Amino acid sequence: MSTSKAKRINPNRILNTTQNGIKRITLSAPEVAENIPEVKPLRTPTKPKNFYLTVTHADRGMLDDHAHQVIASAAILADKETTVVALVLGELREDIASLGADKVIVMPEFDYQVFQPDAELACVLKVIDSLQPSRIFMPDNMIGDGELGRRLIATQPSKSAATHVIEIDAKHVASYQAGGSLLAFADLPEIILLAANTAETNLPFVASAIPDEQLKSTSYTFKESNSDYKNLGMLPVASATIALEEADFIVSAGNGVSNVATLETLARSLDAAIGASRVAVDDGKFPRDKQIGASGKTVSASAYLAIGISGAVQHLQGIKDCRHVIAINRDNSAPIVKRADLTVIGDAEEIMQSLILAIAEAKQATSNQTMSNPVN
Repeated sequence: MSTSKAKRINPNRILNTTQNGIKRITLSAPEVAENIPEVKPLRTPTKPKNFYLTVTHADRGMLDDHAHQVIASAAILADKETTVVALVLGELREDIASLGADKVIVMPEFDYQVFQPDAELACVLKVIDSLQPSRIFMPDNMIGDGELGRRLIATQPSKSAATHVIEIDAKHVASYQAGGSLLAFADLPEIILLAANTAETNLPFVASAIPDEQLKSTSYTFKESNSDYKNLGMLPVASATIALEEADFIVSAGNGVSNVATLETLARSLDAAIGASRVAVDDGKFPRDKQIGASGKTVSASAYLAIGISGAVQHLQGIKDCRHVIAINRDNSAPIVKRADLTVIGDAEEIMQSLILAIAEAKQATSNQTMSNPVN
């Protein structure tokens, strides 16, 4: 059986929530508001006597809301003699001065797609050894930062620690216990893993966010040969075998798709999984396990191509967590158009045929270029 290079959703990807409650992935710096921003005072100690360290992962240059909250919480608790140092694992293409970071250490070597827990832990331990921070703040999630935080706690038995922290101030932390029916309180520990939505990020001050090149140059000394893990990269899998909940690219059909074979060809060309609206499933064009919507499956693909789907409320609910929605529809007033980031108005069959041809030509051009420039 042939396989494609279709990718599953990367669980470490960065999600941010818009004002409308829609989760989106931001690939570039946020747009600058048209109104004049409020001028806030600068809070950066000139002669620090203490350090707070935050450790977060970045995804394609951006930090998610949880990481923002962690850095802001450290800045809120820091006094006038405490410098907040933000260690970012991965590329960083956003300004985090507004979050209260006085110094920033960016380690682009730790790409979010590469599994290298030993190297990441070695880097964090090196920074801790050089900086000697009194407190360490990290996001507490199911993957990525949460896993790294627990690895760090295991290597620091002499330091006090708290996980799943939902309440924090200068004197104490609190976490749920007994299945969430009770709160457990403790003195402010040295290692703090914060739950999401614990801190406000709209601070009344800003910091300098100065890159610390000296600490960066001494932070990465880990050799791959020292690791017990080997990253195997992204393994190719057949698109048809990926569950819709895990698919990163979905081509979905509605009542406006008359030729299912054309849609299947387009999906194979794009290495995408196939989904459908309830109407298309009820018509017998697709099996029930392909149905997306409130009465079907909820998906969170990076790219969702909706072809001939009007966009009923139930269907929109099923795609609310998708990163980019592209619609092909005859009706420019259809509800899906308002949800889509890009809409092509026209006949579904004609546009699908044109896309298949364009994709084939692009792949052929890439193949010809590769053959003319072989890798030595």
